[in-house]
Amino acid sequence: MVASFTMVLSGTIVNVAVPDVMGAFGVGQGLAQFLATAYLATMTASQLLGRWITGWLGRRAAFMVVLAVFAAGGLVCAGSPSIDVLILGRVMQGFSAGIVQPLVLAAIISVFPPERRGLATGIYISGLGLALGFGPVVGGLTIDGLGWRYIFLVPLPFVAAALLLGALFMPDEEHPAQRVRFDWTGYALLCVSIFCLMYGIANGQRLGWGSSPIAGCFGLGIATGVLFVRSQLRSARAIFDFSLLSNPRFAAAILVTFIYGAGNFSITYATPVFGQIVQGLAPTAAGLLLLPAGLVVVVVTPLIGRASDRLPPAGIITTGLLIFIGGTLLFSGADVNTPYLQVMLFAAVCRFGMACVTPALTATSIDAVPEDRLNQGAGTINFFRQLGGAFGINTLVALLERRTEIHADAMAATQSAGNTAMRELLGHAGDLLAPGGLPEAAHDLIAMDYLGRVIAAQASTLAYQDGFLLVMLVFVVALLPTGLIGRMDRRRRRARGR
Repeated sequence: MVASFTMVLSGTIVNVAVPDVMGAFGVGQGLAQFLATAYLATMTASQLLGRWITGWLGRRAAFMVVLAVFAAGGLVCAGSPSIDVLILGRVMQGFSAGIVQPLVLAAIISVFPPERRGLATGIYISGLGLALGFGPVVGGLTIDGLGWRYIFLVPLPFVAAALLLGALFMPDEEHPAQRVRFDWTGYALLCVSIFCLMYGIANGQRLGWGSSPIAGCFGLGIATGVLFVRSQLRSARAIFDFSLLSNPRFAAAILVTFIYGAGNFSITYATPVFGQIVQGLAPTAAGLLLLPAGLVVVVVTPLIGRASDRLPPAGIITTGLLIFIGGTLLFSGADVNTPYLQVMLFAAVCRFGMACVTPALTATSIDAVPEDRLNQGAGTINFFRQLGGAFGINTLVALLERRTEIHADAMAATQSAGNTAMRELLGHAGDLLAPGGLPEAAHDLIAMDYLGRVIAAQASTLAYQDGFLLVMLVFVVALLPTGLIGRMDRRRRRARGR
């Protein structure tokens, strides 16, 4: 629990540091957001290595080695001289997180008897929900009190505690003799595909969407993705069991899972960054925006999990999606003047919708998988949820950069001599500067600089509103496969009734 809590905390603690990292290294949000997406993408890919590493080292040794790698990644991030080294450290941490989380869940399932596994996994999931809520708060407090580099050192005492507890208590039922063969070719194809697609999305605005590097990245990413699918269909040591997707119910659930991951992680990323960039909040205040939302998850998830055992899962999923759509619709109207508590409420509404979706969607997905392939099914569900999160944040940031530029250009084009509001603003700025004794020419320069800042702030606000609308529309699309799941469930119930 300590290890998993630390991994999730580290995944969200950096979201409030994005503006500081942008300023420290002189980079745009498209590159700074790799603090989050590099972690998520590496965590997604390294999940597939868990079984192989555990088979070679044993559960306890694997647990301790990857925690040591995580700690080393934190030290690299804290001392990073450039944004590239910082991203490398996050890749090291994401690699560890992707292996530790399924390893810990497998340990819980193996240690607790069947009649107590529900309680154990419920506590486990609640702990992860707390980490999601407290991550931005801890990050904000650390940045305001010590500086952004220290957010990578805060988790290290917890890592040390997890290492000690793991050495004492981690069950070591698996050992190095139980080695499994691994499809390294398929894994390499998957990693190249994810990296190229994410790099293309993140840098398309900066380098040009039609430029040779971006077109080459997208082409290579798609080609290696296709080759990966082909290799998995033919390989005897396949990483993915694509035959599971031949079940329409499971395929529909996986599509909803991918969209769910994209929206969940996007809101977690965007809320504190919106608070800092648009509303001008300090990191601590921005991090606190998500605290009530995290508490909502802890309280609501067990209740919804119990309800999903009795009610049709598709109905619960639909309800959760509609609540999330309502929350993002509220977010799409937020600006610098929106009260702090209202933004906090919007985040809590979105998280409440996600808390409704999680247990019902997981139960629906697992129910569509044959009993003898539950492990493959669970791994596929988790992989697509994390993959959706990485692509969701990446795509959202790319949209924010693009829409900010479009809105800024559109507003700048209206700032002409005939614009009465502009003349009034510049005149008012000049009146405020006049008592300072500055030359008249300086008045004009400072007033024009102020106008530029106003345009940039308004462009950022409109871009975030567009981003929240995009997330909302994506979840509207998710209602279609959810409806398909409900239709198939009704057919099954009618068939059983006959």
